Amino acid sequence: MNYTVVIPTTGRPALHTLLRALGDGRGPAPAEVVVVDDRPAGEPLTLPETTLKTRVVRSGGRGPAAARNTGWRLAATEWIAFLDDDVRTPGDWPARLHADLSALDDDVGASEGRIHVPAPHGRRPTDDERGTQGLASAWWITADMAYRRAALAAVGGFDERFPRAYREDADLALRVRAAGFRILPGERVTVHPARRADFFASVRAQTGNADNALLRRKFGRGWRRLIGEGPGRLRQHALTTLAAAVALAAVPWNRRVAAAAAGLWTGLTAEFALRRILPGPRTRDELARMAVTSALIPPVACWHRAAGEIRARRGANPPVAVLFDRDDTLIEDVPYLSDPDRVRPVPGAREALERLRAAGIPVGVVSNQSGVARGLITPDQLAAVTARVEELLGPFGTWQVCVHSDVDGCVCRKPRPHLVRRAAEALGVPVRRCVLIGDIGSDVEAARNAGAEAILVPTARTLPEEVAEARRHATVAADLSEAAEFALRRVPC
Repeated sequence: MNYTVVIPTTGRPALHTLLRALGDGRGPAPAEVVVVDDRPAGEPLTLPETTLKTRVVRSGGRGPAAARNTGWRLAATEWIAFLDDDVRTPGDWPARLHADLSALDDDVGASEGRIHVPAPHGRRPTDDERGTQGLASAWWITADMAYRRAALAAVGGFDERFPRAYREDADLALRVRAAGFRILPGERVTVHPARRADFFASVRAQTGNADNALLRRKFGRGWRRLIGEGPGRLRQHALTTLAAAVALAAVPWNRRVAAAAAGLWTGLTAEFALRRILPGPRTRDELARMAVTSALIPPVACWHRAAGEIRARRGANPPVAVLFDRDDTLIEDVPYLSDPDRVRPVPGAREALERLRAAGIPVGVVSNQSGVARGLITPDQLAAVTARVEELLGPFGTWQVCVHSDVDGCVCRKPRPHLVRRAAEALGVPVRRCVLIGDIGSDVEAARNAGAEAILVPTARTLPEEVAEARRHATVAADLSEAAEFALRRVPC
């Protein structure tokens, strides 16, 4: 069982400690360690001496979701183990990871490491430290999470619309489970030290409320239950913020209303502060920090949540999955293509696919390949061509191929809907939330017959009447880049 370790980093010194621990660990070593430098710029990372095969790549400062996508897409192994750059792996971690993964059935898409957060010595933990300790009971934390490559490919990896190290891990796990994979806990343990934060760190952390808005938009009002969390404090924060606003606004015209609102604000703020103070060390610094930040957090949390909701609503409701025809859509059409060396992607194919994957949208292929029935292509040759397409364009969550000819009377050949429905089923998504991008009328018809949306990207081989029909019942794009834009922004789903 081979595995790759992917570590996104912003250059924290703890990365060296982690790499040394992995190199000294007992058990099967990773095939490779991919360190993804997510700093926007700067000098190249220097890594410690290690016996591990290691490479460093840059992801351009786009956040941990994009960094992890950059890393896993370079991996060639069945399993990808994600670690944060500030964790510590015990000496037996490689052996335990190998044992965790070796015993898993094919329908298990991920193995979850157990997170241990050491308690501070001789005192109670601070508010920030208690936040870190919450990682020990949280689900699917990518501080130590191993995913099967097939599961990542099926859902397109991490959704890069989550710009912070917050909620992108829960979002991925929910989509992997929806695609039909199980996620099981492992026996390995990873240590995540609790860091002391600065005075206003808890206020800055409220930016995560915008990510909560995106998660709610994607999974509905019950999203907290789905990820194993209890109710948050947004309602209390909203009431506290409203009370403060009414108190300030009412002063010129009704002092009784202003006083009542101010009293409500004081009570709610005091309750919130005490809730944070009582479990902690109650030092002078901690008391001051809790008093100030407990007054600031409610309006800041509401501001970020409102901004997140607006962004989520302004953005189009993107499809759950995008399906592609193969020939003349993703690759140049070579009649009855049997030679992998003749695979040539059409211009913009890689970029369009990466854009969809970066948005967390799984992609698949639905294709008629009658050359197999005609004896012009062998199944092995078809498989070799498919492998070459993925080598050039990246992984697809599903390949649904009809190998029959048009005289076989099969149920799957486009424009029949079977391939589209089967692809949606394989990806674990509703067919009505799928978009099929193709180059001829039968692609548009197959999508419409299945209940999916369609985008036509005409080529020199596309008949004028097919374009005209698509303009009436589907969407017509100039190229794949525009088709990806339509799929993300304009196609009604």
